[in-house]
Amino acid sequence: MNTLIKLEEAALFGLGIYLFSLLNFEWWWFAALLLAPDLSMLGYLGGNKSGAWMYNFFHHRGIAIAVYIAGIYLENEWMQLAGVMLFAHSSMDRMFGYGLKYEEGFKFTHLGNLETKKP
Repeated sequence: MNTLIKLEEAALFGLGIYLFSLLNFEWWWFAALLLAPDLSMLGYLGGNKSGAWMYNFFHHRGIAIAVYIAGIYLENEWMQLAGVMLFAHSSMDRMFGYGLKYEEGFKFTHLGNLETKKP
């Protein structure tokens, strides 16, 4: 993946860290929840189509932003936390080359085929 894209994703991950810092949670929450969206990979137990749908739902930054904004509107800090964690996790994943999934299988992403990226 292009270095510029990785840097952009790193900056967005930094934004997620900053948004977390504005919330009233201890920092251990960030570490504990950072990988939680990857539980969506369990969707692949139902096949590639359901797996891709579930993975993409929990890794879509538009959804993360909507959850965060809904949390602000509803004055619900737990929703804000959920939105921040979804956003930060998705940015971290993309920084490492893991993109949204196609229905062909887990290794087929919008950032390219994971198998062809191996060093």
